[in-house]
Amino acid sequence: MRLFGWGKMEPFSSMLTGGHPNSLGRTIEVAAIASADATRMDELINCYKSTDEVVRLRTSNAIKRVFVEHPLRFGQHSEDFLTWIAEIDQASTKWTLAQLFILYQKQMNEVQTSRAKAIVINNLLTHNDWIVLCMSMKSCAVWSKKDDTLGAKIIVRVRQLLTDPRKTVAKEAGKLMKVLEKLAAGGNS
Repeated sequence: MRLFGWGKMEPFSSMLTGGHPNSLGRTIEVAAIASADATRMDELINCYKSTDEVVRLRTSNAIKRVFVEHPLRFGQHSEDFLTWIAEIDQASTKWTLAQLFILYQKQMNEVQTSRAKAIVINNLLTHNDWIVLCMSMKSCAVWSKKDDTLGAKIIVRVRQLLTDPRKTVAKEAGKLMKVLEKLAAGGNS
């Protein structure tokens, strides 16, 4: 970690910018700092407000790393993910939400879980990025096992995705369809 004049810590927004867009850059360093210092979580989450999409992509990566080490921190920031972060129109943010909502669903109350489902279902229905689609379908597969109304909301889209030219998307749609069919037949997955 670099210090700026008078011992000030380098801002995460500066640490997460630059370099090749597909590289991690200093993401691992940022995650380590945020893991060690919980007082900097707000700063890390606020990096989602950056106008630089690379910063936002790396923010998602760093946040997932922090939550692996400190899962309870998700609950402290769940409202951010359910509100303004969910409105960010960037694929990496949307697929991260699908992952986080499933991984940390026990930290959300019933109302928050309902909002999380609505966000993920909307992403499944309206986005075309292959990772957003796959992660959204994985989340829907988990939720559908306890929510018998979910299948009706997504079945038309899942059927469309069965013939998607991207093999990964079609394969994930096939997995989800099997779950939905089994549940419709009265079985448990």
